[in-house]
Amino acid sequence: MIGTQAVKILIIDDHEVVRLGVKQILGRALPHVELGEADTGQKGIAAVQREAWDLAIVDLSLPDQSGLGLLCELHRLAPDLPLMVLSLHAEEQYAVRAFRAGAMAYLTKQVAAEELARAVTHVLAGRMYVTPSLGECMASSLAKHAVRPGHHTLSERELEVLELLAQGQSVRHIAESLALSIKTVSTYRARLLEKLELTTTAELIRYALDHRLVE
Repeated sequence: MIGTQAVKILIIDDHEVVRLGVKQILGRALPHVELGEADTGQKGIAAVQREAWDLAIVDLSLPDQSGLGLLCELHRLAPDLPLMVLSLHAEEQYAVRAFRAGAMAYLTKQVAAEELARAVTHVLAGRMYVTPSLGECMASSLAKHAVRPGHHTLSERELEVLELLAQGQSVRHIAESLALSIKTVSTYRARLLEKLELTTTAELIRYALDHRLVE
């Protein structure tokens, strides 16, 4: 796919500076690249529905929806579209879930330009890319007696609701965003409190911040 043929890459990130930086890095690294951008999840979905792409680079913290939810939706809409994550969230927090949602690579925004370009090249060639640090983290998590934080036991939807609560969204707004009933979101909130052994929404928010689950 990389050569004389043009490569189309979609960057979904709500920070203009990040999009510009990624475009500059990939513009230098790939000789024939066409770059598109979207600053919300819905615009990213619309771009994928409108035209074909060779790769989508997705942020996990978007203003209108969960990045993990977006990965699942993009994978459903375009099963053959390679996906990779570029996020502020530490690898140990979200990488495994991102891979389960369809991503082929997970990088943090602190990554060097050369590694971003290398990861993109791997994914465009149809190969998954795992950084050495993520490989060590995943190996450690498989250790027999590894202690895992409480949020690792959450379902994808529970984690999504936790993220949105931590962003200060109300139960009603979360219900509208996820196309769920208010009662259902309230049930998810109750499960979060029980699983994380907390008592209030304020404690949920503090937990999410302490564990770097939100930016």
